[in-house]
Amino acid sequence: MSTSVILLCLAVIGAAAYLVARSRASALAGGRSSALHSRPAYYGAYAAIWAVLPALIVLCVWLSVSPGIIQSSVRGAFPDEVKAQATVEQDLSYSMVATVARGLTMLTSDEIAAVANDPAALQAKLSEKGVPLAGQPQPYMVTAAKTLNAMSLTSRMAMTAIVFVLAVAGALYALRSIAPRFRARNRVERVMLWALLLASSIAILTTIGIVLSMLSEATRFFAAVPAGEFFFGTVWDPRFAGAGSSSFGQFGLIPLLLGTLYIGLVAMLVAVPVGLFAAIYMAEYASPKVRGVAKPLLEVLAGIPTIVYGFFALVTVGPFLRDFSAQISGLLSGNYASFIQAQSVLTAGIVMGIMLIPYVSSLSDDIITAVPRALRDGSLGLGATRSETIKKVVLPAALPGIVGALLMTASRAIGETMIVVLAAGVAARIQINPFEPMTTVTVKIVNQLTGDLEFTSPQTLVAFALGITLFCITLCLNIYALYIVRKYREQYE
Repeated sequence: MSTSVILLCLAVIGAAAYLVARSRASALAGGRSSALHSRPAYYGAYAAIWAVLPALIVLCVWLSVSPGIIQSSVRGAFPDEVKAQATVEQDLSYSMVATVARGLTMLTSDEIAAVANDPAALQAKLSEKGVPLAGQPQPYMVTAAKTLNAMSLTSRMAMTAIVFVLAVAGALYALRSIAPRFRARNRVERVMLWALLLASSIAILTTIGIVLSMLSEATRFFAAVPAGEFFFGTVWDPRFAGAGSSSFGQFGLIPLLLGTLYIGLVAMLVAVPVGLFAAIYMAEYASPKVRGVAKPLLEVLAGIPTIVYGFFALVTVGPFLRDFSAQISGLLSGNYASFIQAQSVLTAGIVMGIMLIPYVSSLSDDIITAVPRALRDGSLGLGATRSETIKKVVLPAALPGIVGALLMTASRAIGETMIVVLAAGVAARIQINPFEPMTTVTVKIVNQLTGDLEFTSPQTLVAFALGITLFCITLCLNIYALYIVRKYREQYE
């Protein structure tokens, strides 16, 4: 039985337990709600929790643990010559076994018997079923695949039986506990409190897990490459060491960091004026009808995938800037050579700025709208015009929040990848010409992790050092933004 069917059955059992428990509580009350400690719905929820929660916990634990146990058992039955191989080769052998096992489930018993002793025939048969193999499976692989399927089936059947037994037993236990003075509401609210606590802890635990995973791998990188060379190096050339050479190349962070900040700066120069002016218009000048149409249309930009922005930069903005610069050169000097490359800092900054406009506009609009109406009325009552009120009263009052919103937007710009890949290129260089290509930290993270690689060399481990650096930069920006907002917000409340 598949996991989705098991979950559906658990939902049915939980619903049935809820209805039966609620009906039983109502019957015990005899039509007098005061005779019960809790409302009938709480008794039903209590029964549903006991019917679903223990079984669901066992299901999740089983699905997490059983594959590892089965894999360990199957790999333990490999021939000694296979066990003597390197870990990577053993992993490849087990991958082949898993592929063969998946293919065997598509064959009948007669087909399996016909090709079990013929590796070439088995490979051809599995290819017909849409399960191609990288090579001919060895005889021990076929045996291991059959063992894998048998153990998986046994595990699935045992899991299904135990989950259903727990669900039914939990429902019966809850139904037996129902009594007029049973504190069902307290029990249900305690479970909900723990559920809310768990939900609120997921983000924190996820962040801690991400940081620890990056730190562990970054530590291995810094064990091979000095931190000073990484953080203060000016050359990015992560060459793989040649034969007889112990050189790992050069991993200078400065070119990548400058490219990240430069492209982010150009993007903010595009996004901030447009987004801020749009927010001022919608908050102070637009009628409710215009605002109801313009604000959703502007925020549609935030829902466009970044890869689409990258295509837009590659196909439209980059060639336009290149041809436009060629026309200007022709008018000024007669030489129609373009001085703006299609892939450049300017191209990436403009397109990224367009992507950031809804972030600046939406956040600034909410902050400006939150300024108390009394400040506006007081300024207008003293004879100030609407524009003077906006410049002298509204914007100064909203300035801390707007600054915080801009810092959060900047952290969003620093972490962008796809637009930079397609619009700014992958050249890691130190230069100040916005018409030339540069690259960012995120692009090099993708480059270093692209392909079938192992996390054993500095060339791949450097991605984690870059990731933890980028994480620290964006974290500092977000913390500083929250600090500004919280420090100055109370002045105008």
